[in-house]
Amino acid sequence: MEYDYKEAMKLDNQLCFPIYAAARSVISAYTPYLKAIGLTYTQYIIFLVLWEKDGLSVGEICKRLMLDSGTLSPVLKKLRQQGYIEKSQSPADERSFIITLTENGRALQEAAKDIPLQVGKCVNIAPEKAKQLYDLLYELLDLTSGQ
Repeated sequence: MEYDYKEAMKLDNQLCFPIYAAARSVISAYTPYLKAIGLTYTQYIIFLVLWEKDGLSVGEICKRLMLDSGTLSPVLKKLRQQGYIEKSQSPADERSFIITLTENGRALQEAAKDIPLQVGKCVNIAPEKAKQLYDLLYELLDLTSGQ
């Protein structure tokens, strides 16, 4: 069968579009809950990583969030200015910086604790389908991360 570029170029035939649109939709579901505690989605996912394991290097946070340092650095700078995190030079490598939560940063977890539950109520999908989607998305990420 011959490649039909006109068919391939239709929006409805793009895998990227429903992924993009779904991501925007899910992130917008977080917005009112995050706004109430003064966070953006990117700030929130940084906190999720640090609440799970505090004292990570900027590089480790970048890797965990699949973000580059150019994207992460300004967000970390703002969180530092707001008094949520501290940034210190790594004793093991002077080119690396360690991010640690302040008391305010740790306390913010209490304010955010119901966000997953609230967003879960907004995303009306059966738990088994959510798990299947989760697995497929991580499979896709694994396949594309080496490119």
